[in-house]
Amino acid sequence: MKILLTGAAGFIGMTTALRLLARGDEVVGLDNLNDYYDVTLKENRLKRLLSHASFRFVKMDVADRQAMVQLFAAEKFDRVIHLAAQAGVRYSLQNPHAYIDSNIVGFMNILEGCRHAEVRHLVYASSSSVYGGNTKMPFSEHDSVDHPVSLYAATKKANELMAHTYSHLYGLPTTGLRFFTVYGPWGRPDMALFLFTKAILDGRPIDVFNYGHMQRDFTFVDDIVEGVIRVTDRIATPSPTYDAAAADPATSNAPFRLFNIGNNNPVPLLDFIGCIEEALGKKAEKNLLPLQDGDVPATYANTDALNEWIGFVPGTSIEQGIGRFVAWYRDYYKA
Repeated sequence: MKILLTGAAGFIGMTTALRLLARGDEVVGLDNLNDYYDVTLKENRLKRLLSHASFRFVKMDVADRQAMVQLFAAEKFDRVIHLAAQAGVRYSLQNPHAYIDSNIVGFMNILEGCRHAEVRHLVYASSSSVYGGNTKMPFSEHDSVDHPVSLYAATKKANELMAHTYSHLYGLPTTGLRFFTVYGPWGRPDMALFLFTKAILDGRPIDVFNYGHMQRDFTFVDDIVEGVIRVTDRIATPSPTYDAAAADPATSNAPFRLFNIGNNNPVPLLDFIGCIEEALGKKAEKNLLPLQDGDVPATYANTDALNEWIGFVPGTSIEQGIGRFVAWYRDYYKA
């Protein structure tokens, strides 16, 4: 298939592209290479893709309406995997406009491109952040998510609503995947695993929020990518059991689906740090701080629906995943 993959220079994007190329797909990778974090890391991810004959890179911003129109008209994609977004909860408090430009305007351009080019399936990244103030655990796609606690979360919820509109109005099959705390080799420098590893190796204290009373459903990147690809291959369909009188947020009488993709195993933050210490052979000095604005104390994915849909549940243990990240980090940074 010919697949448009946005966010191709990103952590999940690069790993997804490698898997698609390995199985013989043609991949057009799009990224704007912005400076939200180290551009060199993004360029080095891209280098791993550019050696493949079936990969082409397009430097473009999804928020550039005219450029996106031209791209879709010229390329005739079979599928679109949309991973490009302005990420990060805390940064959304500092630069909210970046989230509207990328996550709202950019997503609109993707939807319009898919509609007019008659793309057969759009798969897009949502986030566990949409669960916001929910306290019922584990988080289920069938629960309401109407109380976001960050603008980032609100934009991801908006993406789900926008996708449903296009599925309903134009019959565009869309599937949203709510990612739960993705980590692994080539990961983002603003994520906890990267920050903790660097600080511990540098002999600096690490910032531990909510005084360590946090839990996250950490999900290894290879598990995420396996889910993304399997979902891409199974085109969203209307639910035969959908009842508008008792509406289920995760399904519809339109070709629209939503799934959690997480490890289904929340890990206490202090245990997570302990695994990093074990992998590094070095103890962390902890700077205990209160919960940050926009953050939530715990995430925990119910993955029953995903398992039923594609026969897959992520399963990489935190010890295995952190070990693989630390090995990559030491090699990449010669640390």
